[in-house]
Amino acid sequence: MTEQSEKILNSAGYIKSKFPENYKPLTAIITEKGFEILKGKKVLDEVDAEIIADTNTDNANDRLKIVFAKIDDTDILICNGRHHYFDGISMRNIGHMIYVLRYLGIKNIISIDEVGHLNPRFSCGETALVYDHINLAGDNPLIGVNDDELGIRFPDMSNAYDKELFKKVYKVLQEKMIRINESVYLGTIGPQSETDAEARFYREIGSDVVGYSMVPENITSVHAGLKFIGIGLITRNLVADKMMEDERSDKLRIKDQKDSLVKASKELEKILQKVIKSL
Repeated sequence: MTEQSEKILNSAGYIKSKFPENYKPLTAIITEKGFEILKGKKVLDEVDAEIIADTNTDNANDRLKIVFAKIDDTDILICNGRHHYFDGISMRNIGHMIYVLRYLGIKNIISIDEVGHLNPRFSCGETALVYDHINLAGDNPLIGVNDDELGIRFPDMSNAYDKELFKKVYKVLQEKMIRINESVYLGTIGPQSETDAEARFYREIGSDVVGYSMVPENITSVHAGLKFIGIGLITRNLVADKMMEDERSDKLRIKDQKDSLVKASKELEKILQKVIKSL
């Protein structure tokens, strides 16, 4: 057994020991800390992440909380908070939690990320349904020695955002009459905002939204054999040229982003419970 596998099994064993009786989740949701999702859920228990975080960086340990929840008769596991590369956490350590989820019996992952939009047809306060990505972070969680127990050395990324899950979410959006923003997600490092030239370049190479978190989670999920769907909450307008016309103060810009996050979260709330049941 490799050191990586040992850490993963130790983390998974600890979390599983805290599972409520007869709790068997098949789907996990990953969000930023503080995102309000699934307001109708019943919280059964929760675990602090600092116990299981595979990282030597103190500033990330308080970001993650594992929530054991239930929606009607469906068990759901929620990772409330996530580790970021821009906090100095290695890509491999970011992927640690995904492998842990696999050993907890999770089959499906819904990753929810705050994003900026490059597509002029999108608007802040809407959601983006991700069907593919471009990785410009210059790193990924699979660099280094491969542990064959976790996944194959060269995983196929042609169905990285599972087509069947995508169709199910798409159908729910149609039923709820919510605008469907099909998106290619561009993953960068952050945390700085994008320049006008970068935004133009990102759009020209085929991207619709930009974020800092989803790509390493997706790559690890594919490696681990988990089905993955990505949903972006659009809070920033990154359309080239329009950015240079933005004369808002930083304070007002942050307020508008928070308002957009609340609006997009409400849109997500309309579909999320039904999506989970469909899985």
